[in-house]
Amino acid sequence: MDWMDPAGRIVENIGTPGFGDALAQGLREVAPYDFAVIFGYVGSERPIDLFDDFPPDRRRLHVEEYQEGPYLLDPFFLITLEPAEPGLWRMREIAPDRFYQGEYYRNYYAQTGLAEEIGFLIRVNADLLIVVSLMRKEKRFSSAEVRALRRVWPVIDAACRKHWKDLTFSDRAQASSMGDRIESAFRSIGEGVLTARERQIVELTLRGHSADATGKLLSISSGTVRIHRRNIYTKLRISSQGELFSFFINAMLASGTTPFLASANPSATA
Repeated sequence: MDWMDPAGRIVENIGTPGFGDALAQGLREVAPYDFAVIFGYVGSERPIDLFDDFPPDRRRLHVEEYQEGPYLLDPFFLITLEPAEPGLWRMREIAPDRFYQGEYYRNYYAQTGLAEEIGFLIRVNADLLIVVSLMRKEKRFSSAEVRALRRVWPVIDAACRKHWKDLTFSDRAQASSMGDRIESAFRSIGEGVLTARERQIVELTLRGHSADATGKLLSISSGTVRIHRRNIYTKLRISSQGELFSFFINAMLASGTTPFLASANPSATA
């Protein structure tokens, strides 16, 4: 693969408004895809849209609605909170084991209609991480395409770190407030009714972890997790994960955050 010309255009555009587009076009010459979006993440604050090439109708779902709350359940956001190795990751490599059966997937991610999403995880500094996401509507990336994208990783990593090294967040206070409100919504589910451990299990369940995976994360048995889940459902007077998800939406409303799932069905069953 002769990638010298695209690499040159990417380097030439570092520090200019055309960098994101040069990066996206350069990556398309390695492996074709439909959409690209680059988000900047600082802790659990509202992610910053650094670049995207969505048409207006898709941008509302992938960017505007995403920033209102779904990002907290997004595997690509969650990996920025972990000591994960920078590089190229496939969604299925980092998603919780029950992600595709979970309510976040059913009520938000399935609406995107994507066949696959892969992303470059880039650490710009101690606070800022960037994810360059490439999305396909029709088919997954082949193993050969993933290998080709991994070969250009050193250029992508160095160019992005150079381009965004002085990035400042003019809306940092607003972003922090949004993140605080949504984290508060997580904590407030069943407040005064559920124990701290039960609230942990609620959060992990909403993020798509099975009983086995939740047990490993909390160092308890999967059987204990299932007992906790039954107790949670009893205490909240619900009978499905869909109803649990609606509790999260209502908690966001109570915290002053716009609910991000306009089409979600609170009565959906797991």
